[in-house]
Amino acid sequence: MTAAERDRSRGDRREDGEVVPPGRGGPEERGDADPPAGGGDGGGRSRRRAAPAGRRGTVTLKDVATAVGISQSAASMALADHPRISAATKEAVRAAAAKLGYVPNSAGRALRAGRSTSIAVVVPQTGRHVFGHPYFMHLLVGVTAEANAHDAALMVSTNPDESHGVAAYERVLRSQAASGAIVASASIGDPNVNRMVDAALPVVLIGRFVHLPHAASVGIDETAGAAAVAHHLVEDHGLTRIGYISGPLDHQTAVDRYEGFRATLAASRRPCTHTLAVGDFSEESGTLAARQVLDSMSDVQAIFAANDEMAYGAMLEIRSRGLRIPEDIALAGYDDFGVSRLTTPGITTVRVPAESLGRKAAAILFDLVDGTAPDPVHTVLPFELVIRESCGSHPG
Repeated sequence: MTAAERDRSRGDRREDGEVVPPGRGGPEERGDADPPAGGGDGGGRSRRRAAPAGRRGTVTLKDVATAVGISQSAASMALADHPRISAATKEAVRAAAAKLGYVPNSAGRALRAGRSTSIAVVVPQTGRHVFGHPYFMHLLVGVTAEANAHDAALMVSTNPDESHGVAAYERVLRSQAASGAIVASASIGDPNVNRMVDAALPVVLIGRFVHLPHAASVGIDETAGAAAVAHHLVEDHGLTRIGYISGPLDHQTAVDRYEGFRATLAASRRPCTHTLAVGDFSEESGTLAARQVLDSMSDVQAIFAANDEMAYGAMLEIRSRGLRIPEDIALAGYDDFGVSRLTTPGITTVRVPAESLGRKAAAILFDLVDGTAPDPVHTVLPFELVIRESCGSHPG
């Protein structure tokens, strides 16, 4: 972002250094790379109408910014009495906040004042699943590192069991103790994600949510990652009969990975065939899905699982039938969180930078709380194709 663009996102600078309100809000800034093209509702979203005065706790900072005609970050800076914001803008923002009944987040004020605060990580899964899964552990290491750098406490909110789908969200929304929240592993149609984004609380989403283009997010290009594995199997090894084990297709991550695989096979000049089995990202589901693939597809040459745990489950099923990897069937996974490095042979996979995702999400969250982040920010981190022996390669 250029200096001029940065100024326009907060307002037009006067010669005396103060900022006066612009005609409309600031520009959108993307992060390390452009996110994949939007879908769902076409990438657009009708502007929400500001809640009427008196509905305290339901009005967001974005409502105030929209009423004044400035960016959300500029509105935050105005309420924080930032010296770069003109007196006229500050007065306009305060008047709009009072009229709409906006209540600033107290923890956010504490962070801007340099006092210790807290952030939340919301995972709508059971605690047993979250704290037993390497992806979430790597993610939390990254979030914790950034929280420590800001002298902030970290709260992890999960569901007590699989029947309580909203508890993880409700706990954070009710407590009002967190200055902001990171939401991870939410399904596409989960209405609670919308509630979090629309609440008077800064939120960063892990992953891609095409129906929420106005929300800050961090992720990787999952479609390109799966495409890289598929290209390696088809073009480098000539494997054209492939079983694909997907994660739950109500999660955007699973949808994007399957689309990357499917599109690569469709684009190949080789005549490719595939069969689809759906698991839930667990080892057990990988075993069951591999059984389905092997029973339904004759002469299958490779199995590509949408994560390493399912790939390991598939490995167990393949070996239970007396088949060899990679001599009889090639195998690939996705994530590279540990198991793929420990098996014999090692599993070809895509390395997901989960720790970096957590750290970047937390860094953006602190910027949102402090009013210094652009509106919105979408960050796409790089992935790495890790080639091991399970697909028939012999890396040095």
